[in-house]
Amino acid sequence: MTDVVPWLETEQTPFLLIDQQRFLTNVERLQKHISALGCHLRPHLKTLRSVDAARYILPTLSSPATVSTLAEAEAFADAGYTNLLYAVGISANKLDRVRALLERGVQLHILLDSIAQAQVVIDYGRKHGVSFSVFIEIDCDDHRGGLPPHSPLIGHIAQVLHDNGMRVTGVMSHSGGSYDATTTAEIVHAAEQECAAIRQAAAQIRQLGMDCPILSVGSTPTAHFAEDLSNITEVRAGVYTTFDLVMYNLGVCTLNDIAMSVVTTVIGHNADKNWVLVDAGWMALSRDRGTASQHKDFGYGLVCDKNGIPLENVCVTKVNQEHGVIALPNDYTVQDFPIGTQLRVLPNHACATAAMHQHYVVETTQHQREIWPRILGW
Repeated sequence: MTDVVPWLETEQTPFLLIDQQRFLTNVERLQKHISALGCHLRPHLKTLRSVDAARYILPTLSSPATVSTLAEAEAFADAGYTNLLYAVGISANKLDRVRALLERGVQLHILLDSIAQAQVVIDYGRKHGVSFSVFIEIDCDDHRGGLPPHSPLIGHIAQVLHDNGMRVTGVMSHSGGSYDATTTAEIVHAAEQECAAIRQAAAQIRQLGMDCPILSVGSTPTAHFAEDLSNITEVRAGVYTTFDLVMYNLGVCTLNDIAMSVVTTVIGHNADKNWVLVDAGWMALSRDRGTASQHKDFGYGLVCDKNGIPLENVCVTKVNQEHGVIALPNDYTVQDFPIGTQLRVLPNHACATAAMHQHYVVETTQHQREIWPRILGW
């Protein structure tokens, strides 16, 4: 994002811009790291939710991928992708859509962590003659859902599923606690803890005579700092394709690695308060304040000039629906940002910011313009 191209200056703001070269570099970086550790990636496609992006992230149509909604699963199936993990706990009202995808030949895995969910899956399977492929969610760090790796319920659920014609394909965990790390050493430890938990859970199932072929771990921080993936089948990560300010604060990336920004225009000043007003509010940036609890708070996003060069300590400090406020630090005045000036804002949380846009404007490696539509809904 160094030499601005003419079409960028005439595009209607606000819009979400993807730097394709940075995006491709980020994708290649993690692929090489995980491959060097003898493991495979199952990329999480939820950040961009774009078929156009997926063609660069997934090597083939049969490459394993992760989705967070059935709308994604359906759209990627329409595009020919056939190996998808729906990594949100399953509920009865979604099984018709899961069955429809299976009948189309899609290898769609579902996720659960309770006997109640298992029984719903079994009852539906009996009624409709469907054998579902199931992952059991493991809680590796007391962050969210899943069963502790030592819980006897893991084996019990697996046995009930197996005895009733379902396939216990794997166990998966998400090291969400790694987002709270303050040092690289803590992220490395989180990666070790995650792998240990998933190995323990799989061992419990295998001791009962079931295969449990897939051991799946993942988060963007732990994926980048994992050192030992022995006996782990696959790694999931999502925001690594674009990165964001949360990942920067964690030391996972540099500012120059962030491939996503929201392009905005200066539309007003409040000289008395030394405020600059822009046309990107929370509808463009999101309300995510993920950096607020980290060592560097970037407000609602770090401001860059029109070429994408970060402006030190210049952040969007307040948002309304369609207005953003930049409370300037003392070494700037509103005269430094004339009305009509184009700026870029790096996101706190790429997933949340991307979700505010129906499509992305992509600056290609040849500095041309592409539009990548986003998959909407659930």
